[in-house]
Amino acid sequence: MLFDYTVITNKTIDEAIHNLEESLKQEKFGVLWMFDIKEKLQEKGLEFSKEFKVLEVCNPDEAQRVLNQNEMAGYFLPCKIVVYEHEGKTKIGMSKPTALFSLLNDEKMKLFAKDIEDRLINVLNNSI
Repeated sequence: MLFDYTVITNKTIDEAIHNLEESLKQEKFGVLWMFDIKEKLQEKGLEFSKEFKVLEVCNPDEAQRVLNQNEMAGYFLPCKIVVYEHEGKTKIGMSKPTALFSLLNDEKMKLFAKDIEDRLINVLNNSI
């Protein structure tokens, strides 16, 4: 099983992020924070020229549901979606909740993770 799900789009980074935010809203997910890695590294005097943004996303109802089932799930929250430049294309990707939550060895958590993963894959697919 691959740990990630990644799509490629011809959209710019900003267009992809805008579309992501709209698609996330439809699934009741919000962007808690966006981390601009290029900006942060350059601010620290380090050379990094590629656009690379990490969005931390959350659906409060789902967060409550998984944490009530298993507090260790908090180690994987919030979900992260990355938007970055690779060989002239924009990639949008995430680690699969099923891959992360499988580490908990909890069958009910695997079902929760599959539901969340399917919804986030739909978000990524709708953003390209």
